[in-house]
Amino acid sequence: MTPTLATPALILLGGLTSRARRRLTARARGDDGVSTLEIVIITLGLIAVATLLVTAITLAVTRRTDQIR
Repeated sequence: MTPTLATPALILLGGLTSRARRRLTARARGDDGVSTLEIVIITLGLIAVATLLVTAITLAVTRRTDQIR
């Protein structure tokens, strides 16, 4: 993965993991569950991470096939 794609992906991943960690501690204190908005935000975050990974893999494959030619 190139540094220009890796940095935003790592920042996003760090934010998602800190949010998940915070929610787990909140549940231990008696939080009753997740709201629809939280599920949508988590889903959009996962889609964003998947998009970054697909873009990085596509870029790597394209560069490699250009090297082979």
